[in-house]
Amino acid sequence: MAGEPQTDCLFCKIVTGDIPATIVRESDTTVAFRDINPQAPTHVLVIPKAHYPDAASLAAAEPGIAADVLREAGLVATDEKITESGYRIVLNTGSGAGQTVFHAHAHVLGGRGMQWPPG
Repeated sequence: MAGEPQTDCLFCKIVTGDIPATIVRESDTTVAFRDINPQAPTHVLVIPKAHYPDAASLAAAEPGIAADVLREAGLVATDEKITESGYRIVLNTGSGAGQTVFHAHAHVLGGRGMQWPPG
């Protein structure tokens, strides 16, 4: 059921502490941790503690928590000192867009130049 922890979800297991991660921020509704396969010098994932398969389903069911994810992403950028140079927040939705873990999450990327369109 949406919003409930899923036993087969990697990110749900990070939320519960069953799988270790390098946590950089945590709020009542979110957890932020370093990506294990970073695509930039700063690459942090911000996830809701509640399980939703993607950002669109999270926003439809829990707009306040979706806002929390974006707010925390901005705070990660501040903590990581990448606000001056610029950063990107990426929300992949679906395997065709590169989503590999089907638990809503935002990538905070920075510390290098970002091309557009992304390559």
